[in-house]
Amino acid sequence: KIVGKDIKFKDLGLLIVDEEQKFGVSVKEKLKRFKLNVDTLTLTATPIPRTLQFSLLGARDLSIIKTPPPNRYPVVTELHTFDNDTIKEAIEYEISRNGQVFLIHNRIENIHDVELLINKLVPGIRTAVGHGRMDGSKLEKVMLDFMEGDYDVLIATTIIESGLDIPNANTIIINQAQNYGLSDLHQLRGRVGRSNKKAFCYLIAPPLDTMTPEARRRLRAIEEFSELGSGFNISMQDLDIRGAGNLLGGEQSGFINEMGYETYQRILDEALTELRQGEYRELFITEENKDSIKFVNDCHIDTDLEIVIPEYYVENVAERIKLYRELDNISIEKELEGFRERLIDRFGEIPKCVNDLMVVVRIRWKAMDLGIEKIILKNKKMRCYFVNDQKSAYYKSSAFKDILTFVQNQTVECSMQELNDKLSIVFDGVYKVEQIDEILGKVRS
Repeated sequence: KIVGKDIKFKDLGLLIVDEEQKFGVSVKEKLKRFKLNVDTLTLTATPIPRTLQFSLLGARDLSIIKTPPPNRYPVVTELHTFDNDTIKEAIEYEISRNGQVFLIHNRIENIHDVELLINKLVPGIRTAVGHGRMDGSKLEKVMLDFMEGDYDVLIATTIIESGLDIPNANTIIINQAQNYGLSDLHQLRGRVGRSNKKAFCYLIAPPLDTMTPEARRRLRAIEEFSELGSGFNISMQDLDIRGAGNLLGGEQSGFINEMGYETYQRILDEALTELRQGEYRELFITEENKDSIKFVNDCHIDTDLEIVIPEYYVENVAERIKLYRELDNISIEKELEGFRERLIDRFGEIPKCVNDLMVVVRIRWKAMDLGIEKIILKNKKMRCYFVNDQKSAYYKSSAFKDILTFVQNQTVECSMQELNDKLSIVFDGVYKVEQIDEILGKVRS
């Protein structure tokens, strides 16, 4: 109703969107058009891949509430093939402790056949059917009667997915679970376990080897992440399975196999950084944080020295790649020391080339802090290249001022050079990575 043309706001200042995963891109875009500078708060247990990607890249703020309400238990989640005995046992156990059961069957055309089957399996129980094609007043009566405890089992479509709070219903059976998305499964599971009783969720699906790889991953993820507050973990799995979609288009999910996930992330991160430092700089840079803004997200180091994890030190190729990845993700000195200790513990004394590799990690941190995009160390000469864009705010930053002061004081012999519109600083007599670390440390000291 709100996105209709007949609704006009006098002065809209705050927009709150609950159950955000239920809204399509087109509706969200219409909501944004109410007012360009409206503050928007979106709430969801399972953000869609596109929204989650925005948050991970820093384009949107993200806040996670992981503390569950008091006296709640995780919902026990089990994956089964369709088996009459399993369904019968689940329903009988719940009824034996005076509880109620949801049975989700998302096909209206044969939903009454499922009701007949349930009555046959568990004679004497009270069942009801609810779906979206029922008359509104009749559906409302069924739901109210179920809430009052007039029925033991409610056989329904996903119409119950949101908005229902029935503390006495603590078992849910989801038929054909392989056809649901991760968000749907998590939301449906959230219909039970809303009291201090232990709750159960049974996912009924064909054998795993008959499903698509994506369906298998979804079911394994929903089964694995059953702890309270695990919606964010499930969303991360959803992002990994479906892809991030188009940030500037209408697709809420999409595949990025063509370039690889890490490359895609890096390109987007670079584009957002460019916008923050350029067109939208005033929105992000204030007096308080202007000296802490990073103008470089990575520093490439090119050298003729041997800086590797050698095969004789770590024989397994997959393990070496894993160690490289781990090292690349380290961002503080304490983590680097922990990495060093683990290497010694697992593989023995660290060879010089591996030690140099860890020094290079520290050099990258210092170089990025100084706004250095690339370092070349060859023939006992080191050349450091600064931010490529000469109009960048970097050249008015405190980091660049420190470099100019260092060159003027000449504590280490160096010279500033400009070649092909690229500004660099050159140091002679540098032939070890330890020297680079020492020099960069002096620049900012």
